[in-house]
Amino acid sequence: MDKSIQLHQFNLWANNKVFEQLKSLPAEVYRKEVDSVFPTIADVLIHMHQVDYVWLKALKGEKFEDILDSLKSIYQELNESDLHDMQLKFEKMGSDYETFMAQKADLFQETTVHHPHFGTLHSSYADLIQHIVNHGTYHRGHISAILNQQGHKGASTDYIFYLYSLQQQY
Repeated sequence: MDKSIQLHQFNLWANNKVFEQLKSLPAEVYRKEVDSVFPTIADVLIHMHQVDYVWLKALKGEKFEDILDSLKSIYQELNESDLHDMQLKFEKMGSDYETFMAQKADLFQETTVHHPHFGTLHSSYADLIQHIVNHGTYHRGHISAILNQQGHKGASTDYIFYLYSLQQQY
């Protein structure tokens, strides 16, 4: 399996683990405010989804200025979502990434991204996908920290657990 696709599959697996953990907890956990990097788990998930949205559009060659213009309406929709709807949005985003990657013959092909604040970047699709996965990993850590602050256990989403889960499938 292509490493970029495997990393993406890990990202989907890890997000699903988080959603399964959250669904096992009292509903108020999702929007309960804590003193942390993000005030609520909902805010972390909104941020993660928005960034995934931005990068998918950028990978497709859309201009950052146009992408950023659409974020306000995306935020509103995400902010009104309950946990179930948020999970569906993450699943749809994952499917959209899979479609994008399936259409690319070579994920190591170089692409150019013109970011309004950071400038121009020449990078492979594979490197950008790795960035997206790393971003998700980073913020799943925030979700675990918020859960800990609320007296709950976070989901185990380390990459090694994903690898073990693959081994157990066969």
